[in-house]
Order: sequence, then structure tokens, then C-alpha cells
Amino acid sequence: MSSTWQRHDMSFLEGRRLRRSRASAWSRAMVRETTLTPADLIWPLFIIEGQNARTPIKTMPNVERLSIDLAVEAARAARDAGIPALALFPNTPDDKRSEDAAEAYNPDNLMCRALSAIKSAVPDIGLIADVALDEYSANGQDGLVREGVILNDETIEVMIRSALVQAKAGADIIAPSDMMDGRVAAIRQALDAEGFEDRQIMSYAAKYASCYYGPFREAVGSGSRLVGDKRTYQMDFANSDEALREIAQDLEEGADSVMIKPGLPYLDVIRRTKDTFNVPIYAYQVSGEFAMIEFAAQAGAIAREPAILESLHAFKRAGCNGILSYFALEVARDLLD
Repeated sequence: MSSTWQRHDMSFLEGRRLRRSRASAWSRAMVRETTLTPADLIWPLFIIEGQNARTPIKTMPNVERLSIDLAVEAARAARDAGIPALALFPNTPDDKRSEDAAEAYNPDNLMCRALSAIKSAVPDIGLIADVALDEYSANGQDGLVREGVILNDETIEVMIRSALVQAKAGADIIAPSDMMDGRVAAIRQALDAEGFEDRQIMSYAAKYASCYYGPFREAVGSGSRLVGDKRTYQMDFANSDEALREIAQDLEEGADSVMIKPGLPYLDVIRRTKDTFNVPIYAYQVSGEFAMIEFAAQAGAIAREPAILESLHAFKRAGCNGILSYFALEVARDLLD
């Protein structure tokens, strides 16, 4: 066999060289299909009691729980970096948790005081209030429990009361994250009846029963007390058609925007939602996703900053209008530089 290399006729490629537009940085910038800006990011904050208090979260490197005064400082930093909104999650003290989750509708609870303080100090940043009972219940469940069964309608009654005190405290967006049936319509009706017609509802419309929530549950103090699991109300990770039915129902009930959670494992659901519904779509880059990037980077398995940017662009490419991410402040500041 001859070892002589023979040049083949490659003239057919002359009009099809897609690499031309990738040959230089300026050209890649010109043809880039997806852009990421600080306005695409929502920063989740964990709130604790105290003054000038911050506590680390061992499974979430570089993320801390903040007392309300420090959360106000964080809100100023977010505003200055161009982040449009914060999502707040309280770590309710043990002595305030109960089987009936009554602290959820205490107008002086940790969430409401944080909403009021931030809105007063930084009125031009949006505030998204989580509405679910796991941050107030003694058993870590998102709903009221009777004999091991999660009660749908009784839970909604508590959520309505919780949403109303949050709206009164300054929440701009009410975000039910529980996955009870009918809660969007019930909350919308209650908000309108109390004069809060302008408050948005961002529904966690497709929230999956996922293993990626572990660090979050540690952060809000619900993980160690969780009794049972959440598979009877959160979605089966094997399903996507069902997600579209959940989203359609919440939109019919008055949701202004929808959330898919977790994020990267469900990019297909985001894309299907974008193709099916002409509404604002958000995704949550949840605590487990965040932790995987951080710990993989610490182990030297990936480059941290490129991995963060690649993951966030994936959400935008799939069709998201915005992303909840613990990387939000860092990324927003980098994007401004």
C-alpha cells in the first residue's frame, strides 16, 4: 500500500466554511445568538434573625445566611450591579415552627420584616417572596399534614394568609413554590380582593421532586426535620408532558410568569414551555447545581468561572427570561466590568 498522501479536491467546501464567523473574538461577538446581562439574574438570599449576623452553609461554598440589616446591604449591592430582583427565603427559628405553620402568616415574621426593611431602604429593587410552608412547619413539608397525608385545600388557606402579609410587607412578586392544586387562583383572588391587583404571581409551575435541593433545605433549616418525602405533590422527574399541563393550569389561574425547578436537568422542559406558551419563563439554578460547580472546581475537575457562564447561558439558550442563581452578584459584577 502506498504511503503517499494524496490531496483531495475540497472545492465543495468553499461556500460552506462555518468556521469563518468563529475565527476571531470580534466576529464571534457579532454573531452570538444568546446574550447574558445582569438584568437576566435574580439573586436568592437566605435570611436569619440577629444583627450584623452571617452564618455559613457548609454545602454551599461562599453562600451565607444574612440577618436583615446585612440583607439590606446585599440588596444595595445587587441594585448597583444591575440585578433587578431578589428572592427571599427565611430560616425560621425552631421555636417559631409548628405543625400548623402559623408563623407563615404572622405579619411580624422574619420574612415580612426582611421585605419591609429592604423595600424601605432599596425601593427600586424587586422583591420575590417564597410562599410555602416548609420554612415554617415542624416537619419540613410544604403543606399541612394529617396522618401522613399532605392536605391540599387546607394548605392553600394558610398560603393565602401568608401571601397577604407578604404583599402588605412589600413583596412585589408572590412566588408559590408548594405545588398544591389551585393555589394560584386562590392567591390571585385574595390579592385582588385586598387591593393588591398590581402584585405579580410567579408560579413554581413545574417543580420536580428532586435530589438537587439538599443544600437549600440545610440553608432554610427544613432538611433535618423533613418527615417523609415530597413525591405526592412535586413532579416525577420522568415526566415532561405533565409539566406542560401544570403550567397551562397555573396560567389559566392567573400566573404572570412560571418557574421550572431545578434548572439544568430540565432544559428540555424549559424549551418545551418556551415553544408552547408565550409567557415569561424563569428557571432556578438550584443549590445542588450550584454546589456541583463549586465542589468540582475545588477538586480541579472544571474551571469555575467558565462553568458558571456556560451554565447560565444554557438557561437563556433554552428560552428563559431570567435565572435565579446564587452566582448572580458575582456574575453581574463581572458582566459590568
